[in-house]
Amino acid sequence: SVEILLKITQPFTNHNGGNLEFGPDGYLYIGTGDGGSGGDPGNRAQDITDQLLGKMLRIDVSTVPYSIPASNPFVGITGDDEIWHVGLRNPWRFSFDRETGDLWIGDVGQGNWEEVDFEESGSGGGRNYGWRCYEGNKDFNTSGCSPKNTMTFPVHEYFSDENNLGCSVTGGYVYRGNKYPSLYGTYIYGDY
Repeated sequence: SVEILLKITQPFTNHNGGNLEFGPDGYLYIGTGDGGSGGDPGNRAQDITDQLLGKMLRIDVSTVPYSIPASNPFVGITGDDEIWHVGLRNPWRFSFDRETGDLWIGDVGQGNWEEVDFEESGSGGGRNYGWRCYEGNKDFNTSGCSPKNTMTFPVHEYFSDENNLGCSVTGGYVYRGNKYPSLYGTYIYGDY
């Protein structure tokens, strides 16, 4: 059986996200892409009103259809209550470090820069990871953007080029196994 909790209209066929994870707090986190096309033409990733695209959402699914955790950063102020973070292009995969609870996000770039974003456990959400204003740490389209010091920039970025040295960060996990002690605590990710 299926219970539909949330529907999000997609203006294009790409950048639709692709990951759901329960966080260590028991809430469901939903990565949504910016809705597609190129360069986020609707500025959906930066729009916090009536726009769930280009975000990390956080909902409580212990009730049907769902409820909003009171600690979400836009509860009681202007903005969609489901939003946990804004400014993501296509958070194809994200994961929580099973030891620390930290959140790691692989966010697919526009064409030049792939990025890995990070949120330490217990930070309270509300971060702006910068897309469409910035691609990785580089200016992309800063017209009408909030000041640069209000953005959270990636902890890692890498250049993607036509020689396929990188083209689409997939995301990964923090290694917490015993077989390779030198990798313990290291974030390991892949690229498409």
